[in-house]
Amino acid sequence: MKVIVTGGTGYIGSHTIVDLMNNGFEVICIDNLSRSTTYSLTGIEEITGKKPTFYQIDLCDKEATLQVIGEHKDAVGIIHFAALKSVGESVDKPLLYYANNIDSLLNVLLSIQQYNIPNFVFSSSCSIYGNAEELPVTENTPIKNAESPYAHTKQIGEDIIRNFATINPAQQNILLRYFNPVGAHPSVNIGEIPIDQPNNLVPYITRTALGKLQQLTVFGNDYNTRDGSCIRDYIHVCDIAHAHTLALKFLIDKKNESNCEVFNLGTGNGMSVLEAIHAFEKVSGKKLNYTIGTRRAGDVVAVYADNTKAATQLNWTCEYNLEDAMLSAWNWELKMQEMGW
Repeated sequence: MKVIVTGGTGYIGSHTIVDLMNNGFEVICIDNLSRSTTYSLTGIEEITGKKPTFYQIDLCDKEATLQVIGEHKDAVGIIHFAALKSVGESVDKPLLYYANNIDSLLNVLLSIQQYNIPNFVFSSSCSIYGNAEELPVTENTPIKNAESPYAHTKQIGEDIIRNFATINPAQQNILLRYFNPVGAHPSVNIGEIPIDQPNNLVPYITRTALGKLQQLTVFGNDYNTRDGSCIRDYIHVCDIAHAHTLALKFLIDKKNESNCEVFNLGTGNGMSVLEAIHAFEKVSGKKLNYTIGTRRAGDVVAVYADNTKAATQLNWTCEYNLEDAMLSAWNWELKMQEMGW
């Protein structure tokens, strides 16, 4: 069976392609390479023994999107990762985020509608919950005001897909709200490749540990948490990747109760930023040079998942813990250094 993966050369996309291919799917990969490189395609081949078919196009280009997806209209589904995803950058460049993340989604949905592609899995985010009043968050937790334009694009995206599902009852959709992906594939053939300055915590940690960055800044230690730093649900990227395969199979096997289902993807364990730093120091043997800074605009105080629904309905479990993730991220950073990155 054929599946189209947008944003497939990116961090989560590349790991998901590996999982899909290892589960017998033929993958068509689409990416504009604005925040990734084709190196991940080589890594995918090293792990699976084959490369996905790759198209370099911008999904904000409606005609190009329709053309490429039309060439593969026999696909059983589309998994849509392609989006800009830096909270901080979205605060500084909101129009860029609204234009890119919404326009690309609309063009993918137009293609799905035109070619009757039956199944759609959307990469959403825990950021849509905002500063939740109760933790852990379930799929029914009320959606609060978005704390960043990035989070708002995910809220808008979910609303668009729900509206789309209402007028297309035969179309099956899943919204995967995942928490904070970390780590790298155990083979260390693929991992997170930050273009320019890292936007996520773990690559910032690993690059600081190697001396590529002088110092890590922890944004705030005055939150109402156990150590004053923000709390997140750090989940290994391979666990998130496998959930996408399970979600697609769930739709293909028609196990969904509605044509727009929602699942949280997290470990269920909230860890503070400082605890994540200490976990890295433990597995790497490196003492990290970090300082405490002021709070960063767009950050929520704490968020972690209730993953009961994904566990029971998708039969999904987390195979890796935070130390596993930190060790794989460190090994990936060491490999990138060997390659001169």
